[in-house]
Amino acid sequence: MIKKFFLFVVVAIALQSCDTGPTQKTLKLAHGLDTNHPVHIAMLDMAKKLKEKSGGKLELEIYPSGQLGTERQCLELIQIGSLAMTKVSAATMENFSPKLQVLSLPYIFDDREHSYRFQDSEEGKALLLESEKYRLRGLAYFDAGFRSFYMIDGQIETPADLAGKKVRVMESPSSMKLVRDLGGSPTPISYGELYTALQQGIVDGAENNAPSFYTARHYEVCKFYSIDEHSAVPDILVISTDTWSRLSEEEKGWVQEASDETVVLERELWQESEKFCLEEVQKAGVKVVYPDKSPFVEKTKGYREVYEKEKPEMFKIIQQIEALK
Repeated sequence: MIKKFFLFVVVAIALQSCDTGPTQKTLKLAHGLDTNHPVHIAMLDMAKKLKEKSGGKLELEIYPSGQLGTERQCLELIQIGSLAMTKVSAATMENFSPKLQVLSLPYIFDDREHSYRFQDSEEGKALLLESEKYRLRGLAYFDAGFRSFYMIDGQIETPADLAGKKVRVMESPSSMKLVRDLGGSPTPISYGELYTALQQGIVDGAENNAPSFYTARHYEVCKFYSIDEHSAVPDILVISTDTWSRLSEEEKGWVQEASDETVVLERELWQESEKFCLEEVQKAGVKVVYPDKSPFVEKTKGYREVYEKEKPEMFKIIQQIEALK
């Protein structure tokens, strides 16, 4: 506990949102992705846009590759006021905003365009603000594609192939439930530690999108990729409510505009990256298959009834998503 507290103090001192002059502010943004990842590239563009819009009065300083910790740790740094912004999966945000569980539900989105329609809707934007009481304000959704299974040994072509398999998942209740419902054994491991866990056989595989599979070099260990597209969990750009409250209305406008414009670019980069990364992993010897989704859908279809009976507020969001098909 003392060591953890000391770490927070050290980071807090090092990362205070600093004024480099009477009219210039620097916002620190940390995330766990590789510098070649399309989301990071989009963030670099966001930093450029923010500087241009503000005439240099507001700048974004980006710390990639887990330099400041895991997604959960970055959220904790935001909560204690040591970090201004981060990018996390909506699945990780479930721990602070339970309603976001809906976005992780299996096969809730028919395709990419369906997910975009919800993210761009008033209901989608309102969902971003659900975590404000935890000092976390969502600014925008980033496309994170569809998640699929990749394994060290053997292809996943039906749910039965997951029986007895230890599958790395995010620290998310819905992610763990999904793998459990399909017959696997969910094993939460931080993204930064996953490559080693795969190498050492701590887990038999994982589930993620193609760009993450490629940029994290997990394809070097896992030679079987099954595109079952069981979920389309977006990323969320998060800002500290403390940081947000200290910005002027004009500064808030610059930050939100830069975020919204970056979403458009990120979606383009994402689609290009998906195609490129799938081609590259196949060149590296990965066997890619597209299994029939029907058995996977059948094994996970009970969630709708559970939400309808037990979680009416979340079921309302499900209905809003379904209305946009």
